[in-house]
Amino acid sequence: MPLKSMFLFGKIRTLIVFPVALAIAQGGIVSAKAATRRPCDIFASKTPCVAAYSTTRALYSSYTGPLYEVTRQSDETSINIGLLPDGYANAARQDSFCAGTSCTITKIYDQSPGHNALTPAPPGGAAHGLGRDGYDLPALAGALPITVHGHKVYGIAISPGMGYRDDTPVGTAINGQAEGVYMVTSALRLNPKCCFDFGNAEANNLDNNAGHMDAINIMCHGAPCKPDAGLDMENGIYGHLAVPAGTAFVTDMGANDGQHRYVIYQGNAQAGGLSSTGIIPLPKGYQPMKQEGAVILGIGGDNSNWAAGYFFEGVMTRGMPDAEAMKAVQSNIVAAGYAGRLLR
Repeated sequence: MPLKSMFLFGKIRTLIVFPVALAIAQGGIVSAKAATRRPCDIFASKTPCVAAYSTTRALYSSYTGPLYEVTRQSDETSINIGLLPDGYANAARQDSFCAGTSCTITKIYDQSPGHNALTPAPPGGAAHGLGRDGYDLPALAGALPITVHGHKVYGIAISPGMGYRDDTPVGTAINGQAEGVYMVTSALRLNPKCCFDFGNAEANNLDNNAGHMDAINIMCHGAPCKPDAGLDMENGIYGHLAVPAGTAFVTDMGANDGQHRYVIYQGNAQAGGLSSTGIIPLPKGYQPMKQEGAVILGIGGDNSNWAAGYFFEGVMTRGMPDAEAMKAVQSNIVAAGYAGRLLR
């Protein structure tokens, strides 16, 4: 979506502080089913996940399926990258398969019951990609090595021209339904261009005007970069909440009742709690919302694909999560132990 000067800056700044509960299994690797609760387990009782993506770890303690698919450039064959017994990505399988050549991430599996997998995005009203038939390019599979819980894993490094989408998902919010969204991202390698988004977008890849999106966004403003988190609701990013520049791993969250109000949270994904805008009225023209339910990653709703950024995990929920649920998920993310030196 082309950004317009329709910004509502949250006036309230509250700090939510809570203890980080580190749950580390004794004796090394344990089964995923025996592991500490994961984000979608935390959301399950009130606002269950309807989309859950990660190339680093399982987002349900019971999930045992694949995380993502890589395609080898030398012969165009593909394999799935799944989990180690303790629920973290089996990056060694990727390293072995891609040795001596390069691989791209051609599918990101949805761990939720909806099975809303993301694949390279089709062309949209704002831009065509450089892939076949105008599709966006997939991200390079080995471009973002990090560690989580002491395991080597890979994130997703989005460069301009890359992005992912599912235009026909099951269970995501539409037409003013309440929802929540979060992503673990970074304040590094951002640019000021549209749009490093994750969340709800148009189903026809066009800008369908105010309220047709509800995606968490991070981007730079000014020079030097002053990053912030906000909700891209189409034709405006709202609720801007400052993210400390240079933060390697960032948690950005949004919750929206679809009718009257929303809130943004942000925190350091390696330590501490969340700051918040507090509850903010939805802007004029966005009450109620008109979401269409498509899922995007790294692009805007009309395939504005000029942004850059890092993505490690993200979830969309049915219903508006409360502050306590968001705090618990932040604690879970911190306990996961994201670490690594990222390129600026």
